[in-house]
Amino acid sequence: MIINIIVGLIIGGLAGFCASKIMGESNGLVMNIILGIVGGFVAGLIFGLLGLGAGGYIGTFIVSLIGACGLIYLWRKVLKK
Repeated sequence: MIINIIVGLIIGGLAGFCASKIMGESNGLVMNIILGIVGGFVAGLIFGLLGLGAGGYIGTFIVSLIGACGLIYLWRKVLKK
């Protein structure tokens, strides 16, 4: 169980880093990792509720990447107001 949490955090952090590069955003490494972890968690919940749960590390990474991109998009909208 602890290994799953650690792996989830690593995948979320990596997804946040990749999402920041895709979205052209540089909030700093730590903030990108946090956005990735939170975005991955939220996207995982939403995808799970829709019955589209991710399987394996690659699926988890893709869901986390989508969530991180969405969170970065929302982050931009909030800061630009």
